[in-house]
Amino acid sequence: MKRYILVLAFCLNVCVVFAQDFSWKDYNVLWTAPSKSSAESMPVGGGDIGLNVWVENGDILFYLGKSGAFDENNTLLKLGRVRLTLSPNPFEGRDFRQELQLDKGHIVLEGQHRDVKAKVLVWVDVHTPNVHVEVEANKKISMEASYESWRYKDLYPQKKENNANSWKWAPPHRVVTHKDSIRAADNAIVFYHKNRDTTAFDIVVRQQQLTGVKDSLYNPLAGLISGGLMQGDALAFVEQREGRYADTDFRAWVLRSRHPRKTHHVQVTLLAQQTDGLAEWVERINRLAGAERPLAVRKKRTEAWWRAFWERSYIAILPQNQDKEEEAWRIGRNYQLFRYMLACNAYGEYPTKFNGGLFTYDPSGVDSTFTFTPDFRNWGGGTHTAQNQRLVYWPMLKSGDFDMMPAQFKFYQRLQRNAEWRSKVYWGHDGASFTEQLENFGLPNPAEYNWKRPKDYDAGLEYNAWLEYQWDTVLEFCMMMLETQNYGGKEVQTYIPFIESCLRFFDEHYQYRARQSGSKVLDQQGHLIFYPGSSAETYKMAYNASTTVAALQEVTKRMLSLTEVKRDTSLSAYLTGFQKRIPPLPTREIDGKKVLAPAQLWARLNNTEAPQLYPVFPWGIYGVGKAELEVARNTYWLDPDLLKFRSHVGWKQDNIFAARLGLTDEAKRLTLLKLGDAPRRFPTFWGPGFDWVPDHNWGGSGMIGLQEMLLQTADDKIYLFPAWPREWDVDFKLHAPQQTTVQGKLRGGKLVDLHVVPAARREDVVNLLDK
Repeated sequence: MKRYILVLAFCLNVCVVFAQDFSWKDYNVLWTAPSKSSAESMPVGGGDIGLNVWVENGDILFYLGKSGAFDENNTLLKLGRVRLTLSPNPFEGRDFRQELQLDKGHIVLEGQHRDVKAKVLVWVDVHTPNVHVEVEANKKISMEASYESWRYKDLYPQKKENNANSWKWAPPHRVVTHKDSIRAADNAIVFYHKNRDTTAFDIVVRQQQLTGVKDSLYNPLAGLISGGLMQGDALAFVEQREGRYADTDFRAWVLRSRHPRKTHHVQVTLLAQQTDGLAEWVERINRLAGAERPLAVRKKRTEAWWRAFWERSYIAILPQNQDKEEEAWRIGRNYQLFRYMLACNAYGEYPTKFNGGLFTYDPSGVDSTFTFTPDFRNWGGGTHTAQNQRLVYWPMLKSGDFDMMPAQFKFYQRLQRNAEWRSKVYWGHDGASFTEQLENFGLPNPAEYNWKRPKDYDAGLEYNAWLEYQWDTVLEFCMMMLETQNYGGKEVQTYIPFIESCLRFFDEHYQYRARQSGSKVLDQQGHLIFYPGSSAETYKMAYNASTTVAALQEVTKRMLSLTEVKRDTSLSAYLTGFQKRIPPLPTREIDGKKVLAPAQLWARLNNTEAPQLYPVFPWGIYGVGKAELEVARNTYWLDPDLLKFRSHVGWKQDNIFAARLGLTDEAKRLTLLKLGDAPRRFPTFWGPGFDWVPDHNWGGSGMIGLQEMLLQTADDKIYLFPAWPREWDVDFKLHAPQQTTVQGKLRGGKLVDLHVVPAARREDVVNLLDK
């Protein structure tokens, strides 16, 4: 035991020293000129708050983004814009710096005009929902801090603008974005949006014929108040103003310093909470705004959190080069920057949205024809598109960001009963029925469900050519839940009832459907008949879709391996029987070679996905170190649909497939495209792709592909550099199954340093560059 402790201490010490070789300052983003608009903003955040920060015409501006701030229409609202003006103004001159300092998780702005210099620090407390702006000048200056709102009056979104809410292209009534309540006190401004009694939840429940069980359904919009409190040292309210920014009128509530000072501090506290009334919300936000510790202590705690975050993992390509014009160096930098953006919603009650996260901005900066308010994002605010969301969360396993994943898991767990009510009401069986376009209250998006449905159409189905019968994506989140134990040693007991319910849905629902069509519920091999089904959104009216079969095989197998399930003899017996009823993966031949098929049969194509390769990713049935690798490679190179659909844009996953198949040149080519600089000032504001800017499923798929190029696992083996270009020197630290971390350096095609924790797992490492 003593020897084990000494070895463990030595390993930990070595890892700390090794980590210090890596400098996060290499990846800071520095601008030496102000911005022209919010489209040239820089992200900063923490906890569950994200800000877009920029300096324009001498003013410092930032948008307030907050997880869970949904209005009656299920728009994810920005909570306003803050404008800071200093006088005399050091940001009116040519001497300017704006730097995102990753190691501390904050932005530093510096300016000088004539003889006035100032340094402004913008940061978000990771542990409490507070935004801080600290100003320090060489001379006494005055400051105005204005809270700006475009929702000072009722607004009436039209046509495409409704893509930001749950109504999309089919609003059932005239849509109103009801005005916020905003009031100024002596030295503070309080602003909030209180949802009315009738919300999207009520209308959708009625549309989808669930009124009889409405009182039993989870409703996240009822009583929700979203807003904040802005206050500052020695500030006083002076006036209201009106103006226009980009395409939107606004009203400003202005706080001004009582007298010139060398230092100023502004704090904005944000809160989105379901309450019994406004008094409770006000009491809660005042408590959150209260200083439990001195500001310096809170800042140090936040900076310590960011340092610990960066020490978990990294991928630094060409770390000794530092040539920012080098493509390979930039994709390593962009990997870190996007991981940082994900960490800004580490502890949100809601997951990071694929279509912009917390960092959307004025939409005309994305598409000049979209002259909408800053609340806009394409594909909805409270709407959850599972095929896209999964790509945001899969990379968190290998990056070791296990504490960031429960936001996504809790989203589903809260909706389990609603999904089970769907199965019970529509079809009379058990199991949780989750559709692809899912509202944050667990029911299909009303536009995708379709208001113009045939009267005799199954009330449980979306009447939509893309989404009909697509309900297997939830199984990817089930596997992520299970993998947090494998990678991070997290407790999974709390997830088992949820996963069981998701599996039971497929078992019971397809027996139900078989009974509607004939006298037998299984085929002649004793397997379930998954028809009608859908292989992603692409292969429709599918028979035994590969996405469904692979998902059920792998999740069931993993569940049966859990000690917690083995102890539950009833559940173990059920899952063992269910496993036998899952059909084999479909295959076919192309040019005389065996390949993976998207389904056993299908009627039509409706999108451009590659579900025939889902057995490669995410399910890992085929890949480096696994049987029949050539079958999967044949699929990648020979399938005519895949060749036609291949791309790096948005949610496309070809870079991941190429990496998982050990196709180094192809993985390199696609990754350079996927993780190259976005055509915007901030290099990881990708998009819009198929969605919006910044496109988070673009970034997530890029992260996954880069991780898979470096490290893959099969059985107990850890394969290093399965698709890594030998000429790319790299420093890396990634996580692997069996609660393992692998840390190493590649120089000139040779692994020159390797540290594995626990040390016993080093025997399982296979360096494929030595093969």
